[in-house]
Amino acid sequence: MDLTEKADKGSRRFRYIKLCIFFSGLSVFAQLYLFQPILPTVSEYFKTTAGDSSLLVSSSTIGMAIGLLFFAFKADSYSRKGLMTFSLVSSAVLTIISAWMPSLSLLIATGILKGFVVSGVSAIALAYLTEEVHASVVGLAISMYLSGNTIGGMSGRIMATILAGELGWRNAVLIIGIESLILGLIFWKLFPESRFFNPQQTDYSLKVKQMKKFLTDSYMLRLYFIAALLMGSFVSVYNYLSFRLEAAPFSLSHFVIAFIFLMYIFGVFGTMITSRLSKRFSSRLILKASVLFMLAGTALLLSGKIYIIIFGLGLFTLSFFAAHTMASQMAALHARQGKSSATSIYWLFYYFGSSILGTGTGYILHASSWNTFIFLLLFSVGISFLLATKNKN
Repeated sequence: MDLTEKADKGSRRFRYIKLCIFFSGLSVFAQLYLFQPILPTVSEYFKTTAGDSSLLVSSSTIGMAIGLLFFAFKADSYSRKGLMTFSLVSSAVLTIISAWMPSLSLLIATGILKGFVVSGVSAIALAYLTEEVHASVVGLAISMYLSGNTIGGMSGRIMATILAGELGWRNAVLIIGIESLILGLIFWKLFPESRFFNPQQTDYSLKVKQMKKFLTDSYMLRLYFIAALLMGSFVSVYNYLSFRLEAAPFSLSHFVIAFIFLMYIFGVFGTMITSRLSKRFSSRLILKASVLFMLAGTALLLSGKIYIIIFGLGLFTLSFFAAHTMASQMAALHARQGKSSATSIYWLFYYFGSSILGTGTGYILHASSWNTFIFLLLFSVGISFLLATKNKN
């Protein structure tokens, strides 16, 4: 196979790949977390607790985890473009439908299904890029996809907060669903078909063997639990910070709270800083330092002063993305064979941590106080630091 035929910088094919892969990340993460900033509104609408309403976020991430496990075995059996298009369009339709769901339980069920179908994009996006894009620019293409993820997560949260405050939460969900459907249709029209991949049967026995190997490797297990604990802590803060800021003594409006989610920009900086530092320092040192700074950012959220909370949230966000970037790289590099299986398990732990800890901490917050909630997160991040110190490079 002639590698010069792969999409290269300046070509029309590469421009379309770069644009559409950005749109796919934008759509997936705008939909996945759109309920997160409006949990107080939905909680009040359905007369339920913070923990119960957080199931709207956890349901999507549980569906995502289940979908990633399914596609770890089945993704290579489908056309790359066909699977990604189906995921984007069907998830958008489910988001639109959820705007009319009459009960919280039906919304949660729809969220699980949406998370499952949308996982088809995350399962194969990076594989498509490494197959179809020339090696000299594959990094640029991947950065466009990750930027779409981050900007999608941030813009979806901001839009949901502002639209819900002005038009009601149902209209906010409907508008984001329609926009996601438009992005999915653009993707279907412009995204180039694979040239270097043909659907094939999966060797199930090999996949199971690889996964068993990684699940009994203490080095990998520590990285997997770090992913689960840090992501669970991260989602917990962004799930429930709105409840804290809407209440006294802050009493902030929904419009002001929306812009708290601009802190996601620090996530981009965290990823960039990690890639630069990795050329000078060991992966283990960077991971330990990132988790330590995340611990400091979490502690600052105990403050009763808004400017200290904002600074703490910025440090917390930057450090989380730095730690996540490093941990995922370490998992991929440690797996000399079966890298797709190793990274699939990483994402499984990542999203299960988001679902279980992200919801569980909501019930603790409802039953106790903000300080107890933060102390629990400090314990989770502290365990992650201890795990990071155990892994030797």
